Order: sequence, then C-alpha cells, then structure tokens
Amino acid sequence: MKSTIIYNRVSTEDQNPENQIKDCLKLVKRLNLFDYDILQEKKSGFKSHVEREKFNLIKDVIKKRKVDHLIVWDLDRLFRNRKKLVQFFEYCKLYNCKIHSHNQEWLEQLHNIPDPFNEIMHTLMLNLMGWLAEDESKKKSARVKASIRVKDGKVLSYKGNKWGRPEISKRVIEDVIKLKDQGLTIRQISNQVYYWDKARNKKQLSKSAVHKILTKIKEETS
Repeated sequence: MKSTIIYNRVSTEDQNPENQIKDCLKLVKRLNLFDYDILQEKKSGFKSHVEREKFNLIKDVIKKRKVDHLIVWDLDRLFRNRKKLVQFFEYCKLYNCKIHSHNQEWLEQLHNIPDPFNEIMHTLMLNLMGWLAEDESKKKSARVKASIRVKDGKVLSYKGNKWGRPEISKRVIEDVIKLKDQGLTIRQISNQVYYWDKARNKKQLSKSAVHKILTKIKEETS
C-alpha cells in the first residue's frame, strides 16, 4: 500500500461521492503527494457496531508505520463521534501519520507550525475536541432524559411514542444512555444492563433491545 491514502466513507445520505474524491485529489496535488491509493466503502457513520473493513486495513498499515498521510474529504468520513475521532487522531500521531481534510483546512496550518509549538498546538486541539465531545454528549443525554415520560405505566418519548417492550423501564433506558456516553459498544451495554420481568426474574437486556433504544434516541434527538 502507498504511503498516502485517500479514504472516503460514503452512505445513502451522500449525494456526490465522486465529487468528494475529486476534492481529495485536489488536496493531494496541493500537498505535492503523488504516490497514493484510494480506498472507498459504503458504510453508515451513525452505526458504530458496523465493521469498516477498508478503514480497519488502513489502521493496520498505519500501525506498521507504512502510511505518512491520510486524506479525507471531511473529518466525519472517519468518525461522526467526536470522542472516537479524538482517539483516532491520537492513534495517528503515535505512528507518525498526518491527517489532512479538504473541509478542515485549518489542519494544514497546524501541520506547518514549527517544533516544538506544533506538539503544543496538537495537544491543545485534541483537548479542545475532547471537551467539545464531552459537552455534546452531556447535552444529548440531557435532552433524551428530559424527553422520557411515564404515563399509565408506559414509558413514552416527548412525542408520545412508546419505548420498546413494556418491561423496558425509564431506568433501563437511562442506563443504556449513560453507558453509551461512556463509549461502550452495544455488546458491552447488553452485558451490563438488566431488567426484571413480570415474574420478577432478573433478565439481561438483549443486544437487539439496546440497538432499538439507541435507534429511538437518535430519532428523538435528530
């Protein structure tokens, strides 16, 4: 694989993925990087449990220090979750891979800062992104929790929609939200959240139930 990689994740929401690649090629030219590979895959940016085979391949070659530059059209092509994006920036920094984005030109100014100030600014940028991610997560949780209502023994959203099965309580939903904000996967959340059925038997929340709750959260906060 070449030392420069253009990566583009496209989904059904993207109207012009070809134009995104064209923009990335323009950026490659401006950076005088001519030896490159183009990797593109169709995956949703909202479904964190979906495997991205080509992106995982890129991570592997970055770890082997075979990639110097990673080009994307927008940073959300990497992750839409800011916490995960910050973690990936730290990962690339560890293995000396620079991230370039067509829509975030300020990254080039960061790359061009001379030593040792570039390290200081890079750390500041990661901290800022982390703070923004934490603030965004807290606000989203507050919106979702404020929207949950209990009426006639049923858990409802502020729109009046019923949340899943009758045994999924407000407490269970809030537990799922809390663990998701901590960065846990659907499988990990399922392993930690329990409920009691009508016979008062302790039951583990299924992965499908966790997925349904998180999907409902996305719908209610979008």
